[in-house]
Amino acid sequence: MNLVQIYQCLCDPTRLRILSLLDEGELCVCHLQKVLGEPQVKVSKHLAYLRAHKMVAVRREANWMVYSLPGKRSPELAANLACLQDCAEEDPLFRADRERLRNLKGRFEEESPICCSPSPLPRKPARHAKR
Repeated sequence: MNLVQIYQCLCDPTRLRILSLLDEGELCVCHLQKVLGEPQVKVSKHLAYLRAHKMVAVRREANWMVYSLPGKRSPELAANLACLQDCAEEDPLFRADRERLRNLKGRFEEESPICCSPSPLPRKPARHAKR
């Protein structure tokens, strides 16, 4: 990934917020949607853009995609992500995002590791066949 591609990815506020949140650990679209207060379609679109430019890594968990920052990063990407985190600590919007994430993380973990995991459906009573 070259420097121009990195800066093209970083030029959008929503993508910056997503990358800042992923510094806290892996998250699914539902997590990001709740924290950012944005529609699922918008979050997914930005994640697809970041993924296409190798700015995020993804893995499948059952039916859901879980995103994280890439483990293997170019020096340029690593430096820019570190700069983003330093700047995010000073910005009220980014600090508020991280605070919301921390407040919601307990609820995510109580529900399940992946907030969009379905809870088991209650069993319906067995119907007795008519004779």
